[in-house]
Amino acid sequence: MTDAARFELFSFWRTSATYRVRVAFNLKGVSPQEHNIDIDAGAQRSEAFLKINPMGAIPALLDHADGPSSLPLTQSLAILEFIDETYPTPALLPAGTHARARVRSLAAMLAADTHPLIVPRVKKFLVGPGGFDDAAWRAWQTHWFTTGLQALEKRLSSEKETGAFCHGDTPTQADICLASIIVVMRVFKIEVADIPTVNRIMTACEALDAFAKADPLRQAGAPLS
Repeated sequence: MTDAARFELFSFWRTSATYRVRVAFNLKGVSPQEHNIDIDAGAQRSEAFLKINPMGAIPALLDHADGPSSLPLTQSLAILEFIDETYPTPALLPAGTHARARVRSLAAMLAADTHPLIVPRVKKFLVGPGGFDDAAWRAWQTHWFTTGLQALEKRLSSEKETGAFCHGDTPTQADICLASIIVVMRVFKIEVADIPTVNRIMTACEALDAFAKADPLRQAGAPLS
């Protein structure tokens, strides 16, 4: 069974969480079949997609290795660990319990503490019942991007385990999550000051084809300019 026949990835060009999964598959040399779910048009709330993921969140992954009735996999961090366990090389988590806990902690700072605050369903509430105008929404985004990345910077710049990447000299889950925040910030044209270590690691990530190929603006459905 080919990778495209085995895996169906329900994705959208702009989402940070989809980017993480794309990078992980790229690092493993695996190419799933992608289905575009246009979240700007509300396709994630369609009856068909809600049968795949009742949360109406992107991404979702179907693995047909055990037949067409396989259960959907959701939540990007869970999908990253599934990919890593299915294709162990190159590893996305380091050896050692403390090292793996550190990488998971860094990843969660971004994927669990930062990213959820700026997703479309949060925006929909804030600009609707919350009464936010465009300026207030942009201030909200900037505040939480800044809070998350400056906290990450403090850890990366002070912890001896940081190397060329977030943990040592090879990319891990933490780097995937770091890059996933930066690329979405660029889409929104938001910058965060005083994060030199974060920026250095992002440059190292983007020198790798696996990250460069996953760039949101290189995906189907992305704006042409």
